[in-house]
Amino acid sequence: MSAPPANRRPNGARRVVILLVEDSPADVELTRHALAAGKVANRVEVVMDGESALAYLRREGAYRRAPRPDLILLDLNLPRKDGREVLAEIKGDPKLKAIPVVVLTTSAADRDVLYAYEQQASSYIRKPVRLEEFMRVVLTIDRYWLEIVSLPSRGGWPAEAARQPSSSA
Repeated sequence: MSAPPANRRPNGARRVVILLVEDSPADVELTRHALAAGKVANRVEVVMDGESALAYLRREGAYRRAPRPDLILLDLNLPRKDGREVLAEIKGDPKLKAIPVVVLTTSAADRDVLYAYEQQASSYIRKPVRLEEFMRVVLTIDRYWLEIVSLPSRGGWPAEAARQPSSSA
C-alpha cells in the first residue's frame, strides 16, 4: 500500500488548514498535542488575539500570504478584539462567512452560547478542564469536521499560499 499524496491525510481526506484563535499558550500547546497524538496531519495556524485573527483572515500585513483556513477554532475571551466581535465580523463578511467556526471556550454562559449560534457559529464547545477530556474533545472536533463533513474548497485564495511555511505559529 502506498503512502497518501502530500496534500492528503492518511485516510485519504484532503489535508486542511485550521486557524486556532487562542490567547492561552497552554491551550495552544494542548490543542497541538491532541492533534499530534491523534496522528492528525493538518496544518495548524495560531493567532493570539482577535485583531490578528481578522488580519490573518483578510490577509493583511504579515498575513498577506496566509492560507485560507478550512476550519476556525475560536476562543471568545481574547485580547485586543473579543471573540464575539471576531465571530460577528467573520459571519458578516461574504468572503469569510462560509468558513466553519467552532467556538472552543471556557465560557458556560447561556448568553454566550445563544449569541454564538445567532451569529452562525457552527458549534459551541466548552473547554474541558481535565487533560484527557480536552484531548478527547479536540480529537472529536478533528474527526467530525475534517473526516466526516464536506468542507468548502479554498476557492478565491491563491493555491500557492496554502503551501507557504507558516510564520504565525
